[in-house]
Amino acid sequence: MYQNLSKYALLFLFLSLSGFIFLLRNIHTLESWNCHAISAFYQFQTRIHSSLVSVNLPTYNQNLTFCAHLGQKPSPEDKLEEHYLLDSIAWPGPPARFAPLSLRQTSDPVHSLFTILPNKERREWRIGDQLEALVQMHDYQGRPKRYGGDFLLARLHSPELGAGVAGTVVDHRNGIYSALFPLLWVGAAQVEITLVHSSEAVAVLKHLREHRPDRVFFKSLFRLGFLSETTVCNMCLPSDQHPLCNYTDLYTGEPWYCYKPKMLGCDTRINHAKGGYLKHLLTNQEALLFQSGVNIKVQIHTSGKDRINVLPPEADDVEKESSSVKTDPVKPKPSGYYLKDSWRPLGGTVMRHFNESAAITQCLRNRVINMYGDSTVRQWFEYLITLVPEMKEINLHSPKNVGPFMAVDTTHNILLKYRCHGPPIRFSTVLSSELRYIFNELDGLSGGPNTVVVLSIWAHFSTFPVEVYIRRLRHIRRALLRLLGRAPETLVVIRSANLQALDEEVSLYNSDWYSLQLDTVLKAMFRGMDVLMVDAWEMSLAHHLPHALHPPRAIVQNMIDMLLSYVCPVTKSRTK
Repeated sequence: MYQNLSKYALLFLFLSLSGFIFLLRNIHTLESWNCHAISAFYQFQTRIHSSLVSVNLPTYNQNLTFCAHLGQKPSPEDKLEEHYLLDSIAWPGPPARFAPLSLRQTSDPVHSLFTILPNKERREWRIGDQLEALVQMHDYQGRPKRYGGDFLLARLHSPELGAGVAGTVVDHRNGIYSALFPLLWVGAAQVEITLVHSSEAVAVLKHLREHRPDRVFFKSLFRLGFLSETTVCNMCLPSDQHPLCNYTDLYTGEPWYCYKPKMLGCDTRINHAKGGYLKHLLTNQEALLFQSGVNIKVQIHTSGKDRINVLPPEADDVEKESSSVKTDPVKPKPSGYYLKDSWRPLGGTVMRHFNESAAITQCLRNRVINMYGDSTVRQWFEYLITLVPEMKEINLHSPKNVGPFMAVDTTHNILLKYRCHGPPIRFSTVLSSELRYIFNELDGLSGGPNTVVVLSIWAHFSTFPVEVYIRRLRHIRRALLRLLGRAPETLVVIRSANLQALDEEVSLYNSDWYSLQLDTVLKAMFRGMDVLMVDAWEMSLAHHLPHALHPPRAIVQNMIDMLLSYVCPVTKSRTK
């Protein structure tokens, strides 16, 4: 019996050795087969997860804001600044009511009217005067509104002269608004007043911003070998539903979370992507406040004439202005205006025009231009490499419209780079290794007289409470102060927010009202610093072309001319 067992043992050992030798000789074939099997399994699994991610979304407590309190604890100075900034963008709203408001009681641009007030100084209009148009808002029943809060845009323009300037809107909080304009060119000038959102719609937008930061959601793919899972991510997630993966920035405390995969670790995350937009956020009554062609970006008509003729200044106007005391409570101070479709800044910078690629390369010679931010500054990168044939883009195998991107001009020693900002970012897919915060990137720059830094960060923060944006800008500002401290000759240019096309859906996520609030905060937080501003808000508002998230080429050209005018300013010898 034992002899038989011994024979079987030897036979088993022989078969085992043979199988092992066969495995070694055919390992590449098996690996190839295994790879194909895993690939098929992964594709199947990915389809399953992509179909499930849209329904496995967190449930938010509607009475709580999850975002504003996250991140490092602010200092007393930070709290004071935040309080000031929030006060500066406080927006009046409709009075509290016991019953829901019907559409008939809300602001109607068709029934509303504006009137150009007569000149207080003289009968005619001249360069240097201030024009005021009075706007009276009415509801759909034709009754005057008795409270403020409507979001209006004002523009003074002249199509025949290619001229335009943004107006300042003053809310008197009684249904009456003043639109103020400086008179900056000789000739025809036409007033244009637009209702972007009614005060009732703004109240809805404000509530969504404070209580529904989840209305744009994000996702990440986790993968280890043949296993993969997709989970929901955001700056703030309810922690009482699933375990969280914490991707908070170690240096600044900027928060970012994903729900932990069921079978994988948090360190297996490979990418970040926009998950989508939540639907059905409004009641049927609220949805009536957001109707294209009805109460979203509709022009208000005048009760009389909507245009004036501006004359040159009188000889003694300068003396009068220097000797008299102005009593205007609000004096509009635009950053610039258009004339002959060319932007003319009013802040002291002389605008140069770079219509030829040779002029651009001469300006950027021996410089490194670092662009950080959202797709609105990526548009500048794309404009430059299109306009300058010597600028050759290097294929970094980056996803389209995501980056990072790089272009070089070896002849003129120019290096142009673009990188998107860190989350929240609503791009298609960004590798986790490429998710970089602007402030960390700035800390990695040496800086110097040949370094240009261009920033644009606003479009992806509209769905979060403003405190989130303030915190992010504060970290960027500190990094810029460190950069300018070690390399004072570094040039820093910031691109502000701009207007865009709106419809019923876009208004809930990217309304111009959100952008205006962020733009006001941005300009206030960098005021007084050694940085320069390209005022994309006024450049898009004052121009006659339609509003767009990525402005038309004519506007971008003026923005690039403004940027290059900062990089290569007019010297005294050139002005003589």
